[in-house]
Amino acid sequence: QFPGIDTEGGYADYLKTSARSVVKIDDSLEPADVAALADAGLTAYHAAAKAARKLRPGDRCVMIGAGGLGHIGIQVLKALSPADLIVVDRNPAALELAKSIGADITVVADGTEVQQILDITGGHGAEQVIDFVGEGGSTAKGLDMTRRAGDYHVVGYGENVDIATIDLISTERNIIGNLVGSYNDLVELMALAARGKVTLHTAKYRLEQFQDALDDLDAGKVRGRAILIP
Repeated sequence: QFPGIDTEGGYADYLKTSARSVVKIDDSLEPADVAALADAGLTAYHAAAKAARKLRPGDRCVMIGAGGLGHIGIQVLKALSPADLIVVDRNPAALELAKSIGADITVVADGTEVQQILDITGGHGAEQVIDFVGEGGSTAKGLDMTRRAGDYHVVGYGENVDIATIDLISTERNIIGNLVGSYNDLVELMALAARGKVTLHTAKYRLEQFQDALDDLDAGKVRGRAILIP
């Protein structure tokens, strides 16, 4: 079974791929339910797993964005790390979802989010910051939320990262880019899904309803990912 491909009369007969591009999923999982793990989930896992490797009990991790990627990253981070997780988003409904799936603290992005993070972390900032947005000023704010010698992970994109070299050197912060993930990342992510550690929040649409899905996405009505079913 290939995530996102309907083997019961869908497009499977028209797909040719290599064995390296196929991941066996647990019998408890349905392809449509885990389809987004092969793209958004893989990207979120890759970044969250990097951050988790450096986090210790008592550390803090900030995630900017609790949408399609972020809601997966939250679950991955909590499954792999003992650190406290702070989630920042401008949408209160997204923050409610974040809280229900593992976020320890939620912060509304209302223009005061940097100061709120500094207040929560005693003025230091977080050891790891994962930015799933990457635009609209999130890069500058993300760096301001990152403590000395901490890591700022860029996942979303759309604007430049602008920081004076002296500020980067004097604080020894690291800027880390993240591009999708590896085959092994996807295998590990599917293992978490099979154990119920990562659950996709999806809105499913029939293929012919693709315009409805796009309209709902534009209107901010989709929490998690929208899935088209052939």
